[in-house]
Amino acid sequence: TIKNNNLHISFVSSNRGMSSIDIHTPDGMDAGNNIDPSPLIGDDQSYHTSLSIISGNERGFPKKGSISSDNNVDTDPLGVPSPPTWRRPISSARTYFTELSGFFSWKFLSWLAIDQCFISGGSLALVTTLSLPLFKELGIGAARQQLYMSMILSPFAMKPFIGVASDLFPIRGYNKKYFALYSILIGLLGCSVLLGLYHSGATEMAVIQGEDASQRLADIIVICFTAVVYEAAALDILGEGKYAELMRDHPESGSSIISFKFGWAMLGSLVTTIFVGPLSDAGYFHVLFWITLVLSLMPFYPTLAGWIPERLRTFQEPGMVKLCKGCLYDQGSFQEKKMPFIVITLCGLSAPLLAAVTTYADLAIGVAFSAGLITAFLVATYYIFPRTFFRVFLSIVIGYMGSVSVGSALGYYYTASEECVPNGPNFSYTYYVTVTGIVGSVVNFSAVILYQNFLSNWRFRPVLIVTIVIGSLASIVDLIIIMRWNVAIGIPDTVFFLLGNAVFENLVMILQSIPFSAVFAKMAPPGMESAVFAYTVGIANFCGMVSSILGSGVIRWSGMVTVGDTCDFKALPTLIVIFRMMVPMLVGIPAIFLVPNVLQTEYLIDWEEEGWSQANSDVVQSSEHGNEEDGLKEDSRLEPHLL
Repeated sequence: TIKNNNLHISFVSSNRGMSSIDIHTPDGMDAGNNIDPSPLIGDDQSYHTSLSIISGNERGFPKKGSISSDNNVDTDPLGVPSPPTWRRPISSARTYFTELSGFFSWKFLSWLAIDQCFISGGSLALVTTLSLPLFKELGIGAARQQLYMSMILSPFAMKPFIGVASDLFPIRGYNKKYFALYSILIGLLGCSVLLGLYHSGATEMAVIQGEDASQRLADIIVICFTAVVYEAAALDILGEGKYAELMRDHPESGSSIISFKFGWAMLGSLVTTIFVGPLSDAGYFHVLFWITLVLSLMPFYPTLAGWIPERLRTFQEPGMVKLCKGCLYDQGSFQEKKMPFIVITLCGLSAPLLAAVTTYADLAIGVAFSAGLITAFLVATYYIFPRTFFRVFLSIVIGYMGSVSVGSALGYYYTASEECVPNGPNFSYTYYVTVTGIVGSVVNFSAVILYQNFLSNWRFRPVLIVTIVIGSLASIVDLIIIMRWNVAIGIPDTVFFLLGNAVFENLVMILQSIPFSAVFAKMAPPGMESAVFAYTVGIANFCGMVSSILGSGVIRWSGMVTVGDTCDFKALPTLIVIFRMMVPMLVGIPAIFLVPNVLQTEYLIDWEEEGWSQANSDVVQSSEHGNEEDGLKEDSRLEPHLL
């Protein structure tokens, strides 16, 4: 998830792969060389001038529409840089990266690019894409495979817990560095176990021994895949705190850094899809696991070298307690906001518990359990946070819950054998994963530029409604192929799918991810950026996981048979019309009206009017004075007081 966040969301998944998003900011920025980044394709101008001045009230919290700038650039009445242009791609792209470096150090941008390219677009995309051919080979049906995917992706819903733990428990004085290193080691452990299984011939033996043996092996593979995904999720959330703070302090920056992250993630995904399909068709899963191992190792050195900028914490700081050698506990932050801490922690820990219950116990119990949890989170959010925050939060929950997924059934249908689906598409993995994936990656890059050029200046409501409508109508392509209408008019499946589904699915994925990522970031209140960002993104991922679980139940209860030689996909067209076309629009569009209809460059929530800013301002001011007295370098993030 378009998290990024880190999104993914923070992560975004599809039938053929996954992409996620993340953002970060540097410490100790030179105030004389701060630059406002423009969207991806901006005008060819230099902005090496002073930091933008944000006009606001006496407390320093800007009001909507009060943005001004000292930069020598053409601006609109709100002081926002001129809209991007595609007419000079080379010079405007150079300007974009120059501007971006004004807010983010090159070391951190390099770390972010490595993480997105090799982890989000590499090992994560490889694991999620590989699940279809791997579980089909073991005889696992679509409903069970979708449950497995909810378990595999559960670490993304754990991001609130991971983020809060890193804020509260600095290891060797750093909030992010060692949590990131430990997550990399967990990912490497999962890859190593997978390699051991496949080099020992365990898969061949499981297939020979029957369904029970295949089920046990699949359970082990799920745990290993979950470890790999945990690495991606942890690296996501550890880079999102400053992203949220920067979006709040400089709303005129828009979504340029999100475009940067999407670009690198899509580049990695493009390279990954090139070899996943052919190697899957050949059955060379052990080669793919070796590649995953190498990709998981790539962020290790940049993380160890400190390319994630953060301030060294010491036990002399107010409220800091030394638990043991090398580990501190920020007790002052915990005492400052106990209730948000408890809610956020429960949110993060409930995701793997829900996934385990539904996957290994009973689906109905899992659905009931998830309904109770979501209700509890909504009630807690209503009483803890301001009303505007709650309305946006409710919109996110409704929107994500309304997208009931039947993607696994579609994947099984498109790649079914001739015996399973006579005269069906019968796509190979080389075509379904690699060919369409390459086309999809090109569309992804185009979608980012399209969004930045034409949609980045829209208000939130219209842009979100447009993306929902486009996403719902894109499923018409799936319906036409399943009903065989394209064959009736003489268009082959390979051509129609490539020009239809492969284009629209990826286009919609990006067009929906970018504005939702901006909403997540702009929801973060002053003084609690990392924690609240993690909470909102985690809830979105949790609701997405619940919708996947509901989709698994729908597939099972529909009576579809997705493996073997006697398959039955008769119910699939009905499910597409109801759950991919009608429900998202009927549920999602009304929910969008809970989001304030402001520009993407404006503040989403006025925290002073909501009565939230004052208490946090006092905490921040006391923190700044304490840092000056200790001779510490001021850290732009507020992690000592996130809770």
